[in-house]
Amino acid sequence: MEEPNFWENTENAQTVMKELKGLKDVVEGFQTLERQYEDIETLLEMGYEENDPALIPEIEEEMRVFIEKLDSLKISTLLNGEYDKDNAILTLHAGAGGTESCDWTSMLYRMYTRWAEKRGFTVEVLDYLDGEEAGIKSVTIQINGENAYGYLKSEKGVHRLVRISPFNANGKRQTSFASCDVMPDIEEDLDIEINEEDLKIDTYHSSGAGGQHINKTSSAIRITHIPTNIVVQCQNERSQFQNKEKAMQMLKARLYLLKQQENAEKLSGIRGDITEIGWGNQIRSYVMQPYTMVKDHRTNEEIGNVSAILDGEIDKFINAYLKWYSLNGSK
Repeated sequence: MEEPNFWENTENAQTVMKELKGLKDVVEGFQTLERQYEDIETLLEMGYEENDPALIPEIEEEMRVFIEKLDSLKISTLLNGEYDKDNAILTLHAGAGGTESCDWTSMLYRMYTRWAEKRGFTVEVLDYLDGEEAGIKSVTIQINGENAYGYLKSEKGVHRLVRISPFNANGKRQTSFASCDVMPDIEEDLDIEINEEDLKIDTYHSSGAGGQHINKTSSAIRITHIPTNIVVQCQNERSQFQNKEKAMQMLKARLYLLKQQENAEKLSGIRGDITEIGWGNQIRSYVMQPYTMVKDHRTNEEIGNVSAILDGEIDKFINAYLKWYSLNGSK
């Protein structure tokens, strides 16, 4: 009997090509840094020989770019988890607080979509539920790009906002909370058996952004896996069948992770601890009043420019987390 050809399997070929591309990018990144280092050495030699202070700004700029790229390359070596290279499925939920928390959830949604756009990643809205008066009550998005999950796993947890409320006529300071859950989008066909009697399948009317993002028909699907109480939702596809197929893929991925993680410590390292969306559980605080500061409570990384952070400039927090996690694991 003729043995099957490994390369005839499309999935195998795609996996290998993806790994080759990743390795090629690392090598090319190293070679680019090597050339930049040599250029900086040449500029330094010219500066000493010609005693020309006019070269100092150029050397400083070259050094700044070099250090940024070197740090980025170092961080990429930390993305060695089983699912780090996968796309990410990110879910935001508003905490208690009504309109305030829903508005905060919409701000986080914008922050993550802006971050993805700046990296050249694409964003698909899988599920979207408007707040009763403003903002977003919950939203699930899929962020597609190399190492998307590896980067965004840093965002799992409760996010806290302190600001002067735009919804309060008295201009009082308000604290709002929202939770972020991040899972890898495992693309391969998982060998997971699911009993139909363990599923509760509901259909509902789509809501949200409309247009290219949400198809506003009664084709949205919510699947509850009764034994584990896992809930997945999808409403972005054109038909109820396609929404159900995507929701089942998400459910299988979650059940696969649960099956593979036999102890709570390993599980928390992939999915993140599920905690109450409120005081004492936040991983990061965004303070806009009486001072401006964003602080990550795990790594103690602090950045004063809140506007830039909310505009998607979160790489410093992501990088600090990856360094911290490489030393601390899921402790």
